[in-house]
Amino acid sequence: MKMTLDHTLALEAKAIVALAFRNGPIEALHAGKLCTVCSGNPAVSHISDLEMKAIMKSAVDTLYRLLWQRENDSKHYLENLALGERYTARWDDPEIKEPKRKGLPTESQNP
Repeated sequence: MKMTLDHTLALEAKAIVALAFRNGPIEALHAGKLCTVCSGNPAVSHISDLEMKAIMKSAVDTLYRLLWQRENDSKHYLENLALGERYTARWDDPEIKEPKRKGLPTESQNP
């Protein structure tokens, strides 16, 4: 089935990303000063393993809470989405393209 852009789903996705990532530990990393020596150099790690773990842990915890609310507490879920949408008003809509999966065949490669 061909994927199309659903604007309501796009708003929900952006709000969830704002709540799970933007407002998590990554914001503290982003708030620091830019490293003029390593900026843009893909050979240099820009975050530590501990920082990456904290980012992913926070995202999983937040996504779990939001998905739980979506299924069990829709009032609070909608309140959280409204909060997330305040951060995303100027964000681009999602691009409809095939996901890149490291090490896994894409749908076109694995019929």
